[in-house]
Amino acid sequence: MGRVIAIDLGTKRTGIAVTDILKITANPLETIHSKDLLSYLEDYFQKEEVETIVIGHPKSMDGKDTNMTKPALKLKKDLEKKYADKKVVLVDERFTSKMAMQSMITMGSKRKDRKEKAGNLDKISAAIILQTYLDQL
Repeated sequence: MGRVIAIDLGTKRTGIAVTDILKITANPLETIHSKDLLSYLEDYFQKEEVETIVIGHPKSMDGKDTNMTKPALKLKKDLEKKYADKKVVLVDERFTSKMAMQSMITMGSKRKDRKEKAGNLDKISAAIILQTYLDQL
């Protein structure tokens, strides 16, 4: 029985979130350079047991593909091939960045801090994607 990890893929940065061992809560974990994602996952999977990988599925408000849809689908395919023992799923990520920003505002983050800490936005978005997946179970 392993954790569930979520990925909010971006062109420059990628947010990562993970569940607790009981798969009850979604917790922001890290924001990394997107080019380092595969090596990061490899290292993480050696340290922690992960049974499911959740990837944010980028769609526009009208449900059409965005510029990040193809990279997300390619990532899903690559991870399914490399980690056949893990379930890889897509979860709609519409509104997650807005929800993450609102969370930062609610937690009292100042405007200057929100601009400087864009990486926080990515990992909080990943946590929202992960929580959406958990809620669907």
